[in-house]
Amino acid sequence: MTISEDKAVSVNYYLTASKNNAPEELIEETTTEHPFVFLFGYGSVLPDFETSLSGKQKGDKFDFKISSKNGYGDFEKEYVVKIDRAAFDVDGKFDEARVKIGQDLEMTDAEGNPLVGRVINISDNDVEMDFNHPLAGYELHFIGEVLDVRQATQEELDHGHVHGPGGHHHH
Repeated sequence: MTISEDKAVSVNYYLTASKNNAPEELIEETTTEHPFVFLFGYGSVLPDFETSLSGKQKGDKFDFKISSKNGYGDFEKEYVVKIDRAAFDVDGKFDEARVKIGQDLEMTDAEGNPLVGRVINISDNDVEMDFNHPLAGYELHFIGEVLDVRQATQEELDHGHVHGPGGHHHH
């Protein structure tokens, strides 16, 4: 069976990424026991990821790159912001337990939309946070193999995601 619209696809891959022509670093590695499973054609993965796998079959190997522009976007300097340290006070005291360098924090923007930022610096006056996607500015490199391709069930199509092993489970 060929990877195309409405197919449940299972792949095993090794993902590395590089920024500004630096050496590639390992980002994620799946296994045959815990593959990456997705519903093809439902926008749940990067468009170039689907394009690169389209037409492949079980057993086919793949090796492709996705530019930062087509991946998680370019690194945007304006997404790095300083927020008044008082915004992180809990009961009048700075929340040292939660606000640490390297920590990802859920915040909301001016319209109340949720977003995640990484704390990159803490000073006496403010907390500097980076709201870029962690892979913004990185070229992604996927190397792997198609483990399985099957027709998605009607329930999976209705829900827009794969159920069962490697997929989504409803409780």
